[in-house]
Amino acid sequence: MNDLELDVRPLLRGGGEPFGAIMDAVNRLEPGQRLKLFATFRPEPLFSVMQAKGFGYDETPLDHGEWQVVFTPQAENVLTGASVPEDPDSWDDPVHYLELSDLDPPEPMVRILTQLETMSEGQVLFALLGREPLLLFPELSARGHAWAGDFDAAGEHYRLMVRAGRRP
Repeated sequence: MNDLELDVRPLLRGGGEPFGAIMDAVNRLEPGQRLKLFATFRPEPLFSVMQAKGFGYDETPLDHGEWQVVFTPQAENVLTGASVPEDPDSWDDPVHYLELSDLDPPEPMVRILTQLETMSEGQVLFALLGREPLLLFPELSARGHAWAGDFDAAGEHYRLMVRAGRRP
């Protein structure tokens, strides 16, 4: 199977934001297919997002400060919309509901993380978002929170439940 190649260097040179194009390419990948990405810089913020989606990566510096990164699906690490294998149906009912679907990033992430700071371990938050919060997932995991989410049937809103972890 051939790698799917995506060169975002022209987009970056033109001042554009490549994240949407990268996620579109990820969504087009066939099972087991790799994504070969070319960028004008080392795309370090993308590494944690792709790891949360179940991809490992190999990075190679190119000439003039540019980079090639190959993202490879890791079958044993693929997440299915949740941070933990336990069933979220066993969680308590949410104690906080956040309607964030009309907010632009990073505001939904800021509000969710702020609310979690006030919550006790095991309490659950429900948030309705306008898009999948890919940059939030690594933050939740790093802070010890469990999460599960999916799009509604119409694909218009992302529903996210977060169970507060133990506070340090």
